[in-house]
Amino acid sequence: MSSVGGRERYQSLVNTDLELEMDNLGRLASREGYQSLVKPDLKLEMDNLERFMKMANDFKHSIGFKGTLLLEPKPQEPTKHQYDWDAATSVAFLHKYGLLEDFKLNIECNHATLAGHSCEHELEVARINGVLGNIDANTGDAQTGWDTDQFLTDPRMAMLVMAVVVKNNGLGSGGINFDAKIRRESISTEDLFYGHISGMDALARGLRNAAALKEAGQLDGLIADRYASWKAKGGLGQKIINGKVGFAELEKYALSNPDPGSSMASAKQELAEIYLDMATK
Repeated sequence: MSSVGGRERYQSLVNTDLELEMDNLGRLASREGYQSLVKPDLKLEMDNLERFMKMANDFKHSIGFKGTLLLEPKPQEPTKHQYDWDAATSVAFLHKYGLLEDFKLNIECNHATLAGHSCEHELEVARINGVLGNIDANTGDAQTGWDTDQFLTDPRMAMLVMAVVVKNNGLGSGGINFDAKIRRESISTEDLFYGHISGMDALARGLRNAAALKEAGQLDGLIADRYASWKAKGGLGQKIINGKVGFAELEKYALSNPDPGSSMASAKQELAEIYLDMATK
């Protein structure tokens, strides 16, 4: 990114958001990267990205903008490798440079596909790190290698996306937007309406199904059973969590329990899939 050009674009966006009294400003970075490691100074590039983001945050405060700044992970396109490859990479960047308190992530489902992840994976990584700020609700095509920006219409995917939102108790000042477009062969004006209607209906349906899944408690029950040993008072799991054991104690435990599978709880993946199918309506 040209620091001067990037500053001008960012300053214009923040001033517009302030005038419109908006709650978020997204798409910081998400395009910065390289085509080849032959020519860039990678450390300087990363350090300069941090400097730009700190300047952006300082400018936000200087004009009184109260909204959340959003970083949007994207693995590639237009460059071959981009510095905010996925949610985990972006969280690591924010953590390294002390920016976790100032930025959240805008997760785009199509970018998750490009990074080799599911959308719910990216959302969950952002959620457990406290930086889930907004969702670009679109999808990609696994058979292509670029950003197709299709409307999200798959019922099960919509449910899994909204299940993370439910676990996150909403999106705070963020929300869900459609960074999506109709297909090339859809040439009628009314197709724009069909696209947005199908996307909104899918997410509304997904939220209903996610709420029903949560209320039924079956999936949560499977998870609780799987990790029950970690919460058992006086058990090995609790000792590991509390830092009371090391490799020596774990070796002793392993030697005295030659068949660890006999005491392990099954993840019951197949049963979990049944519960998900039952909830997808």
